[in-house]
Amino acid sequence: MLKLQTLFFVFFLLVVSCTNNEISEKKMDKSAIVIEEFIYQIEDALTPQCHASTIAATGNVIVAAWFGGTAEKNDDVGIWLSRKVGNRWSTPKEIVNGVQDDGSRFPCWNPVLFQPKDGPLMLFYKVGPNPRKWWGLYVTSEDNGVTWGKPIRLPDGIYGPIKNKSVELSNGIILSPTSTEDDGWKVQIEISADRGKTWLSTGDLNDSDEFGAIQPTILLHGKDTLQILCRTKNNVISHCWSFDNGNNWSKMESLGLPNPNSGIDAVTLSDGRFLLVYNPTDKNWGDRVPLSVAISKDGKKWEEILELESVTNPETTNEEEYSYPSVIQTKDGLVHIVYTWNRKTVKYVVLDPSKIKV
Repeated sequence: MLKLQTLFFVFFLLVVSCTNNEISEKKMDKSAIVIEEFIYQIEDALTPQCHASTIAATGNVIVAAWFGGTAEKNDDVGIWLSRKVGNRWSTPKEIVNGVQDDGSRFPCWNPVLFQPKDGPLMLFYKVGPNPRKWWGLYVTSEDNGVTWGKPIRLPDGIYGPIKNKSVELSNGIILSPTSTEDDGWKVQIEISADRGKTWLSTGDLNDSDEFGAIQPTILLHGKDTLQILCRTKNNVISHCWSFDNGNNWSKMESLGLPNPNSGIDAVTLSDGRFLLVYNPTDKNWGDRVPLSVAISKDGKKWEEILELESVTNPETTNEEEYSYPSVIQTKDGLVHIVYTWNRKTVKYVVLDPSKIKV
């Protein structure tokens, strides 16, 4: 009997070991990665730090932007941009900053690129001393990001997409996922029916005492159904649903995925699946590593399939940061991702979702 129990125990360990190996290999399987590169090398950096990158496809080029300066919150932080033409990224260039008419200067924050179906490329961003007192602006480009017009300030109470891209519905209505931090962390959706000329807000979609949520990302489920996923202070990603194209929303709930109070982004794929880029840890204000990709067929059940960045040394995890992803899918089906790489540069990764078998 003892030998039988011993054999069973050994068999159990082998099964668990094989299962764990399969999970590990799946997460580390990078066969879907087409391109993996830095937009600029650390030794070529024009600013000591960078953060909050954003990406868009316009014309035949990919455009990325981020805020850069000596450090987040410092007055010298502006919005920088680079264009990928062919196989090369252009030298980053500061396109807007926070200099005011009276000569004073405030830091810039969280740029968001958005290419409407018709009209110029748009770049939304924020200016102000902190996220509780900032205001929203945007600039436009008629030549795919080469040159930019003068900044236009959004109306009071309208901030533009706060971190993640706007979406344009089939009827031409544009939805911008936004949030405020001046009276608790609260999420809103800004709606424009005239291609961004005027905006209305849904008002707050969450009770900040239940979920301190910001920086939503919008997923399109078809048939007027939308879902937002949000960063929270509650150690989880939260979500809620709309069944009338964003006018009304369900009560916010936990999605069941961890979140270390760090930005996320997601996209609806052309094959009907959903792709999420996030930090799969639940250490509030803690580790922003690893950075992973998850896939879902319904927006509710997610499977982590790939680590873009892994922990290199468990003893120095807090010294690493791979965060604030931005993700889009282009007409050729490829998925493009940018994210902060240790606040020293911006990492760019292209995935082929057809190779992700979930």
